[in-house]
Amino acid sequence: MADGEILSRIDELIAEEHELRSRATGVGLTADEQGKLGLLEQRLDQCWDLLRQRRARVEFNENPGGVAARPISEVESYRQ
Repeated sequence: MADGEILSRIDELIAEEHELRSRATGVGLTADEQGKLGLLEQRLDQCWDLLRQRRARVEFNENPGGVAARPISEVESYRQ
């Protein structure tokens, strides 16, 4: 997946997240929607991590195509 494709996916996820968050402040979210929001946040973290991996490889003159998305469990366990 190229950087542009990753960024497009990030934009899609952000749009979905904003829609759910706007409903959360108005009507509220069902349990399913709350679960979906949590999954969207995790997928966003995963996409951003993949993009950072690719950009780091480019910076060090390595092939960015050699990276893959890390499992959500790994991405979510990073310390901030």
